[in-house]
Amino acid sequence: MDEIFSPPYHPYTRALLSSIPVPDPSAAAAAARLEGTVPSARRPPSGCHFHTRCPSKLGRICEEVEPPWQYADGTRWLACHIPLEDLRREPPLRPARAPGA
Repeated sequence: MDEIFSPPYHPYTRALLSSIPVPDPSAAAAAARLEGTVPSARRPPSGCHFHTRCPSKLGRICEEVEPPWQYADGTRWLACHIPLEDLRREPPLRPARAPGA
C-alpha cells in the first residue's frame, strides 16, 4: 500500500491523493487544486484525457498525442508524457511514518 502514496504519480493521481483528508488539524495540507474545464466522458479530448486540467501539462504534446505507458515500479504503470525521473522528484504526499508507528 505504501507504494500508492510514493512518487512517481501521474498529475491526476497526485490531485486525487492530495484530496484525502488528514485527521490531524496541525498537519500541513498538500492539496493539488485542479482548475480548467472538466473533460467530457462521452467525448474525451485528444492526447492525454487529463490535459484540460493538468497543472503540469507540457504543451501541445499532451493535447495531441496519447501518452505512453511507463513502468513506474512494483505493480504501477502510468500514462504520462512527463519523464518518470521528473515525476520521481515530486515530494511524497504524506510524510514518512515515524519509527514504530
